[in-house]
Amino acid sequence: MDWGTELWDQYDTIEKHTQSGLELVEKYVKFVKERTEIEQNYAKQLRNLSKKYNLKRSSKDEPECRFSSYQSFLDLLNEMNDYAGQRELIAENMMMSICIDLTKYLQELKQERKTYLMEAKKAQQSLESTYKQLDSSKKRFEREWREAERAAQYAEKTDQDINATKADVEKAKQQAHMRAHVAEECKNDYAAQLQKYNKEQNQFYFNDMPLIFNKLQDLDERRVRKLAQGYILFSDTEKHVMPIIGKCLEGITKAGTNVNERNDSMVVIEQSKSGFERPGDLEFEDYSQGINRASSDSSLGTPKGPMDLLGKNRSKNFWLFSKRSKPAVTEDFAHLPPEQRRKRLQQKLEEICKELQKEVDQSEALGKMKDVYEKNPQMGDPASLASQISQTTQNIERLRGELNKYETWLAEAGGRGDTLRYKTHTFNNNGAHDVHSPDGAHSDESTPDPSQAIYAEFDDDFEDEELTAPIGKCTAMYNFPGASEGTIAMQEGEVLAVVEEDKGDGWTRVRRNNGDEGYIPTSYVTISLNE
Repeated sequence: MDWGTELWDQYDTIEKHTQSGLELVEKYVKFVKERTEIEQNYAKQLRNLSKKYNLKRSSKDEPECRFSSYQSFLDLLNEMNDYAGQRELIAENMMMSICIDLTKYLQELKQERKTYLMEAKKAQQSLESTYKQLDSSKKRFEREWREAERAAQYAEKTDQDINATKADVEKAKQQAHMRAHVAEECKNDYAAQLQKYNKEQNQFYFNDMPLIFNKLQDLDERRVRKLAQGYILFSDTEKHVMPIIGKCLEGITKAGTNVNERNDSMVVIEQSKSGFERPGDLEFEDYSQGINRASSDSSLGTPKGPMDLLGKNRSKNFWLFSKRSKPAVTEDFAHLPPEQRRKRLQQKLEEICKELQKEVDQSEALGKMKDVYEKNPQMGDPASLASQISQTTQNIERLRGELNKYETWLAEAGGRGDTLRYKTHTFNNNGAHDVHSPDGAHSDESTPDPSQAIYAEFDDDFEDEELTAPIGKCTAMYNFPGASEGTIAMQEGEVLAVVEEDKGDGWTRVRRNNGDEGYIPTSYVTISLNE
């Protein structure tokens, strides 16, 4: 059954129905847009919540960061941030696949419907024009036929009038004959117009309008089918990210199972153990035996408890729960208990050694650069490096002094000063540099072969800037097309180097072995950062 056959006389109904259908599509698009706004606001609130409770990057070295319960809380916040990214993805996909697509399709349907309605109006106007011509010819035929009848009656009356002359009779007959001829022509024209109208009317009701109505029916059915697809996409868009949302929720569950209360207790011990011995028993001072006051005082000076070891309150007992004022922080960490002091001194030594090694490497590089400039003046002025070399040398001497100072303090605290090995160099008057080993011995570096190509030597000494060192690696859990600018495609199971962590926007920067870099969704990969 089709509209052209069953609804041939329901033009107004069809026009109203198709308009109502298009309005339903517009209403659905508006509904989805508001849903995407809800998703985006929800995601934004989740991100802000995660950011609010997340650890500041600058305070990641705080003691509590070592607790599994604290780290699991951070993992939970990261998973919530990834979850927010999936809500944003739902909103984005709904906007692209439903709102934008349906809006474009709706405009096409409106234009197509307008075309069909214009065709119907043209057909209607053509039929009305033919009917007007028919009605005009019919009225003319009626008018001329009456005139012919009157002319015939007048001719007959004149013929019977005895007073009428022969000329009058002849004139009346000619007039009647002419009127009859005109009436006959009008009759034939009316018949022709009637035949034309009936033919056009038949074409209008049995061909033109049914064809237009069927086109409108096809348009409406396509509109309904497209709308149904939009309903399905409303569900499928969310189903598509459900596996990743499930991964986020699994990550939160894993964060909970990773909490180890026993290990956290051990961390508290490691961070807070003082290294003091428990206070010994106080000696009985028998004043009845005439104990000398001075000797009594001297006996009290024997270290028996942690307060004596700290060098404070020697005449007072050690109270476990007493309120003590916070000691002033000192450079040698003497304000800390022995165990904590040794740890802090060792940490400080490691930091100084790393900084010292950087300065040594910088000094060596400047020395090589100076050698190249002296041998090849066209490449640079050796004197331009003097200030940098001087500053680097001062930095090295300062750091070596600090290193010796902290090693001495560590030895006093009962620790071993195992430091990183490093080498330094100084410059002689000729611009060559001597390499010093940690034990103070030195050896002159051999002079480069003069036959060596100067540009090859320059390239060896000054390589192109290296790429940023990876901070970890990641494994793709899903395929990612990387169609947007700045992103990079990846396949499920592919292992990539992590160059830059997620900064809270849901994207992580990675690099392939061939050097290609780009951003990927953080929730699409499992990340393992270097210790």
